[in-house]
Amino acid sequence: MRHTISVLVENKFGVLARVAGMFSGRGFNIDTLNVAPTQDPALSRLTVVVRGDDGTLDQINKQLLKLINVIEVVDFKRGQAVDRELVLLKLTADSRTRSEIIQICDIFRAKIINVAADSIVIELTGDEGKISAFLNLVEPFGIAEMARTGKVAMRR
Repeated sequence: MRHTISVLVENKFGVLARVAGMFSGRGFNIDTLNVAPTQDPALSRLTVVVRGDDGTLDQINKQLLKLINVIEVVDFKRGQAVDRELVLLKLTADSRTRSEIIQICDIFRAKIINVAADSIVIELTGDEGKISAFLNLVEPFGIAEMARTGKVAMRR
């Protein structure tokens, strides 16, 4: 089972290393990790997606709260949060395939941010299902490069 955990931390040197070290030291794998400052420059928010049962999740929460500079840990249950991912994607595109790619982008409300003679760069924001569906549709065109943020989430 996948869990989304929000960790509010003091924005200080070494905090991310301690959090990542806690996960690796206890054998927990991180599926995605996103770190960014909050509206308060003294704080940062880590959004971590992990796999595990409820017992594993409980242990992760307890271990995180023991770490120095960790202020709050929130496990988002299903339906408690809104979440999004961002993907930048460079597709192989020529004059024959470009219009079909653009149509797919329109359907998914993706933004075309660069067009070259042999490629097209696309920006797409959405939940994990939307991102995966889009990637499945455009994969046959040839994915030259991809950068994906991982999930960010916020309580409803």
